[in-house]
Amino acid sequence: MRQQLLWRSMLPANGHTGCTGGGLRFGTAGARFKGSAMQTDLIPVIVKGLIPTVNTCAVFLGNEEKTFVIYVDHFVGNAIQMTLSGVKKERPLTHDLIGSILLGMGARLDHVIINDARESTFYARVFLRMDNELGKKIVEIDARPSDSIVLALQQKRPIYVTLPVFKKVDDMTEVLERELKQQADPGEEGEAGGDEAP
Repeated sequence: MRQQLLWRSMLPANGHTGCTGGGLRFGTAGARFKGSAMQTDLIPVIVKGLIPTVNTCAVFLGNEEKTFVIYVDHFVGNAIQMTLSGVKKERPLTHDLIGSILLGMGARLDHVIINDARESTFYARVFLRMDNELGKKIVEIDARPSDSIVLALQQKRPIYVTLPVFKKVDDMTEVLERELKQQADPGEEGEAGGDEAP
């Protein structure tokens, strides 16, 4: 699927309301978030836990009210775990490279939004701020939530979920608490039978 880019100018451009062409759209500062998830109530969330499974990694996101889970591949799961643990890498991995490219372009991650969930698939938007010789812009990029989470953690930027998505997802708080308890006390897990081995 071709990645969608939505560029929005932060500065007025001769009063022009905007033009479209290809995969880019330029607008004025007052309309930079028009039509985006920013018009919807946003809930800040954090990564509360990471549980490896047989084929994926379960990333638990949420706040004090609710926890939900997004399943990611093991590569992204490892990237999240290394970032949370502060592991220093000998060579830059994919998400490190993306961060370096953004820095070289005079862009920085502002925030990410998990803005939709359909048939167990989550969708996200990455918002970048660009300030270089081309001017100041907000760049909104369609992205996988897994990649968005890694970038947000690496650059210490906020992660949001839209209110409709937050209301729709199942509350997995008890599941996370049970898994963390089993990790802390493997003997108890063995006595209870446990879950599938990761």
